[in-house]
Amino acid sequence: MSTKSKGAAPPSPSLTERRKAATQLDIARAAAELFAEHGPDGTTAEEIARRAGVALRTFYRYFRSKQDAVAPLLASGADRWREQLAATATEGRAGLPEALERSIAASLTPETDAEAEALHWTRGLLRAAAGDPALRAVWYRVNQESEERLRGVLGALAGPDATPLEVRLAAAAATDAVRIALESWAEAPEDDAGAPAALAVRCLRELIGGIRLMGPGSDGGHGTAAPEGPADLRA
Repeated sequence: MSTKSKGAAPPSPSLTERRKAATQLDIARAAAELFAEHGPDGTTAEEIARRAGVALRTFYRYFRSKQDAVAPLLASGADRWREQLAATATEGRAGLPEALERSIAASLTPETDAEAEALHWTRGLLRAAAGDPALRAVWYRVNQESEERLRGVLGALAGPDATPLEVRLAAAAATDAVRIALESWAEAPEDDAGAPAALAVRCLRELIGGIRLMGPGSDGGHGTAAPEGPADLRA
């Protein structure tokens, strides 16, 4: 598989955009910390703003509710996944299943303290979402937005012979594979708190079996061995 990227690179964010993203992530971390300490019901927007070191008006400039504040943290892993996938050339649809597996496994295997921290907070937030419909709605929205952005990446990698329906199905399957893996991983006991990469690859293989874009004519979605993971999550 070639590693040379195709097409023009997306423009780099401006300094203002980077500062805005950094502030939003600071607020998201503060919200996640407070949710872990007191639960969503026991946390106010004022407390989140205070913990993040911003004014309440700044909080509401970026977020509609306290639950909405954690969206940047929940989305960070998917953003990294799409960036990794977009930077990989697949020579058309033939290499797409393997590229998806590799990018999913890499994005869910933290290599830095910041990535490990983000995965840790995601696990805690998904556990909290089980009892908070508003937080669960934010999680589903984050996944829907990620799926929509993933279509463009997959369409570019698959080539002109891929139909819009095929690309949409592939994006939905890949997004759901990661979502289901993360939710199942979050439900597992603390002793099985390793990275959920293996489970996500397994979910992807199960979900893409009937999609033509990922079937005969490609490598069938089994080009990469699933990384090792907790035994009970792979059963």
